[in-house]
Amino acid sequence: MMAEISYIVVTLRRMGVQERDLEDCAQDVLIVAYRRLSDYDVRLKVQPWLAGIAYNTASDYRRLSRHRELLLSDAANENADSAPSAEDLAGQEQSRALVIQALGEIKLEQRIVLVMHDIEEHSMPEIAAALSIPLNTAYSRLRLAREKLKEAVCLRRRGER
Repeated sequence: MMAEISYIVVTLRRMGVQERDLEDCAQDVLIVAYRRLSDYDVRLKVQPWLAGIAYNTASDYRRLSRHRELLLSDAANENADSAPSAEDLAGQEQSRALVIQALGEIKLEQRIVLVMHDIEEHSMPEIAAALSIPLNTAYSRLRLAREKLKEAVCLRRRGER
């Protein structure tokens, strides 16, 4: 169970939930998962199902007026503060912060597909089922998210944002 909770927290963080709200949102995910336990297909992996619930929870979180301004730069700075300050890690931290900021520019419905596929390595059929979307829609969102991420990273590297 602890692995699933950690997974939920990481997924929520990737979806733009601020650090101070992670515990509350993770609890919301667990409550929804408990209520929808009868909907879960035991033949499938639990993580994509939980990611779908986390996606909806993060989406609701972002709709709240107090969260309209996503502060990904705070998350990047927080992560940079906890990393060792050795010179050889500086470039990695800059790249990581760049990607975190670029991810923040991708629409949430596209970002979840990108994160689940490219980072968490779930299959596209699993993702489509977890998000209750057609498989072709999932592929389309993945393609669009990759294009947007590439564009955002390139623009940030040139200092245009």
